[in-house]
Amino acid sequence: MAYSIFIDGEAGTTGLQIRERLALREDISLVQIDPARRKDADARREAFSQADVAILCLPDDAAREAVELTRDLDVRLIDASTAHRVDDRWVFGFPELADELRDRIATARLVSNPGCYSTGAIAIIAPLIEAGLIDEDEPLAINAVSGYTGGGKALIAEYEDGGAPAHFVYGLNQGHKHIPEIMAHTGLLVQPVFAPSVGNFAQGMAVQLPLHLDDDRTIAALYEALADHYAGQQFVEVVKAAEIGARIVPTALNGTNLMRLSVHGDDEAGCATVVAVLDNLGKGASGAAVQNLNIMLDLDEAEGL
Repeated sequence: MAYSIFIDGEAGTTGLQIRERLALREDISLVQIDPARRKDADARREAFSQADVAILCLPDDAAREAVELTRDLDVRLIDASTAHRVDDRWVFGFPELADELRDRIATARLVSNPGCYSTGAIAIIAPLIEAGLIDEDEPLAINAVSGYTGGGKALIAEYEDGGAPAHFVYGLNQGHKHIPEIMAHTGLLVQPVFAPSVGNFAQGMAVQLPLHLDDDRTIAALYEALADHYAGQQFVEVVKAAEIGARIVPTALNGTNLMRLSVHGDDEAGCATVVAVLDNLGKGASGAAVQNLNIMLDLDEAEGL
């Protein structure tokens, strides 16, 4: 049996990569729409009506409009935008985060795909709060670097035309769209300071959480809490710092749906950095969407990944 899938916004970076992952699968049939009518509400509604699942790869407002178009249709949705990530009516599509989430994704009509930076940040912070190694009201700082594909068509063009800097930091007004998502899905009560940046590479990401240590919050305790939480997970791995080496390479997992967590630092110095490395277009976007799709269709979670 082939499931019918419609990618609304397949011309964008995320949509294109989802299409690449699905196009050759015999268990998936892609619902097509005339490119000239891709913004035509009637054409899109017809495509939605033919699909078992639709994946929204759209700006936030357009994603909300798409949801309205499907209001009375028998189609399940995965939204890759920011629009519904803190909406209680949508299931957050990070199956490794909590035991019950995978089951909820499997039966949900509405699934919100996590953001790229927030995938790394949430993956680190939520288990450490659960283990009592970070307090919910602890002020945190999160640093991150992403490949330029996370910035959309305009930023991609700027880099590919050679006009962009080698590296820049942005979002320092502390209004980045991933902050509410990070707080909502970790339980943080105090807004973290978030310093994202972009490097001169297409794909890849490293998210870093610096922490002070004490008698309870040690390097070993941080590692063990993360390793216990993600034990047995296929797409999230926790490795010792010695396996990584002295350099963290944001592009190390490009082309995969993997995320790798590691803890670095020194107990005597009293300082540590917990790092998540992932492909911002893999586990940070398109790969995660396909993983959620597989779960929703009761297929092998790794199919196409």
